[in-house]
Amino acid sequence: MSRRQFVNDPERVVPEALEGLVLAHPGLLSLHPDPAYVTRAEPATGKVALVSGGGSGHEPLHTGFVGAGMLDAAVPGAVFASPTAWQVAAATTAVDAGRGVLQIVKNYTGDVLNFRIAAELAGDEGIAVEQVLVDDDLASERPGDEGPGRRGTAAVVVVEKLCGALAEQGAGLPELARFGRDLVRDARSMGLALAAGAHPGEHAPAWELADDEVELGVGIHGERGVGRRPFASADELTADLLDRLVAALGLRRGDRVLTVVNSLGATHGLELALVNRAVHRLLGGRGVEVARGLVGPYVTSLDMAGLSITLVRADDTRLALWDAPVRTPALTW
Repeated sequence: MSRRQFVNDPERVVPEALEGLVLAHPGLLSLHPDPAYVTRAEPATGKVALVSGGGSGHEPLHTGFVGAGMLDAAVPGAVFASPTAWQVAAATTAVDAGRGVLQIVKNYTGDVLNFRIAAELAGDEGIAVEQVLVDDDLASERPGDEGPGRRGTAAVVVVEKLCGALAEQGAGLPELARFGRDLVRDARSMGLALAAGAHPGEHAPAWELADDEVELGVGIHGERGVGRRPFASADELTADLLDRLVAALGLRRGDRVLTVVNSLGATHGLELALVNRAVHRLLGGRGVEVARGLVGPYVTSLDMAGLSITLVRADDTRLALWDAPVRTPALTW
């Protein structure tokens, strides 16, 4: 089916969208156009700075999470493409307040390489940099050390929120890095889709799917899944994802979790709420408490019709950090 989009020049989608985002939030965000990155309008002082980034097309990730309680800077690449090392290094240097910088990196080859180079460049300027690699996507897990490992998906929102809150409390760079890595080890996500998305300026989706099929284990860059299964009710599809996630984390009766029921772009809030109901009911039936949760479009894949579910082990410390104040374009309380 042909797609139509609100696009001027496909080559200018990202810079024009960044300008529009900052115009919508003038008191929160500042745009640095060349090289492109977004920072807080009022830079923080006396704390470790947090920097993240990745390809565009996942909005509100990461630019929508810049602000008090989360990121100090976000670095957007082209659609589904890593930002350059030059961009990341410029953002890292710009937001350092003298206590170092924590880079939060999703596990994709381009992101990992360019953030590593940027960390080395910042180190040459005397800036201490640590990294937290987010690799939560259960669908891309392979036995042993085969392949690049699990991809980074919606758990990155939880990592940015909790590490952001801890940084606001004055934690040092080594403590933040340890906390973030422990958090990632306790996080898993998996998604499914009913239809692929289309790149800006393109009129056809990236791949086709029959009406009676579901693509299981899709990636956030429009990647095909790891298999297909028959279309079914929302409760049944939710149960399929949860069975895999609960087993991967080894959750047991009495455990608590943070959840993210995430739209991959075109899935409506009505559907997400229905899935969230199933998440609560199904986990509750296992004796697992949903202590906190998000429902909405947080890590999208352009206009993909699909969703992902993220589970993160929770404890009192993590819940207190989750509840700490945050003020960003996409997350505020």
